[in-house]
Amino acid sequence: MTYLPKPAFRHPDAPANALGYTRRDYEGAVSTLCAGCGHDSISAAIIQACFELALPPHQLAKLSGIGCSSKTPAYFLHQSHGLNGVHGRMPSLLTGANLANWELVYLGVSGDGDSASIGLGQFAHCLRRRVNMVYVVENNGVYGLTKGQFSATADRGSTSKRGAMSVETPIDLASLAIHLGATFVARSFSGDKEQLVPLIKAAIRHRGAALIDCISPCVTFNNHAGSTKGFDYAREYNTAVNRLDVIFERAEIVADYAPGEVEEVVQHDGTILRLRKLAPEYDPYDRIAAMKYLEEHNTAGEIVTGLLYVVRDPHDLHDDLNTVGAPLNHLGDEELCPGAEALEEFNANLR
Repeated sequence: MTYLPKPAFRHPDAPANALGYTRRDYEGAVSTLCAGCGHDSISAAIIQACFELALPPHQLAKLSGIGCSSKTPAYFLHQSHGLNGVHGRMPSLLTGANLANWELVYLGVSGDGDSASIGLGQFAHCLRRRVNMVYVVENNGVYGLTKGQFSATADRGSTSKRGAMSVETPIDLASLAIHLGATFVARSFSGDKEQLVPLIKAAIRHRGAALIDCISPCVTFNNHAGSTKGFDYAREYNTAVNRLDVIFERAEIVADYAPGEVEEVVQHDGTILRLRKLAPEYDPYDRIAAMKYLEEHNTAGEIVTGLLYVVRDPHDLHDDLNTVGAPLNHLGDEELCPGAEALEEFNANLR
């Protein structure tokens, strides 16, 4: 993969936010994802949200695991802290960083494979502990890096590019997050920037575990095993001096529909997403009603988008653990090692 930084030049009259930063200051490297990938649209929404909130880039930490989605932090907020962890382990890394320094804004970017399969346990414990973070799942239902196998979020009855049918029960990350105790749960579509940007801004301002499950179509499933015209076959029997991939350009999928309406969005492979945007009278504070609403519309084959559930007065992991007011990484030896008398007093309280 070639890393291509964006040109430093920017228009002198580019709009600036309250900090004097332009949108370019929140961007990253040139994306190496497939042209038209929904993940790039999500990156653009994150850039726009942070620009509009006038967040100091050095006050934000972005973390990810493995997968197409986990590459995307390289494409936004290049002046922020960043850590790319191993497959499915992003939540525990973020939890540790948050405990050490709660002053940063934490943004975890993951995929449906990274979070719903190998990282499902990490996903669950991070949300039930109410770690103060924005957890964005870029959900496309396949393993895009490994030629499009079904992921754990693929709907039963859906078919892959090669015609295989998914026969397993899908994991609904939004419903699971509500059940686990997340205090902000939303779902959106990568092509609906008008909805996605405000959701990201609200999630950043929320104190507690905030999940955004974002449907993000994969424009290229790549080839399947056994094809003599596919990339793998050609690479095995080819004597070319280098290794190249050719991805044909696809147009970005967008959707523009009013609250309360259902929109059918045709994807690049011909499949159809049925999106239902929450109506104005929907109550996002009712946990039981939110779970019931999700289940009813999932049964009808609709993907409900919008702010699904939020707690009015949330608290996070630091509240539960009653940590000190200063971030732990600000404390010195005297505060971290108070001495034998303090240890004895603590042990006495446990007897």
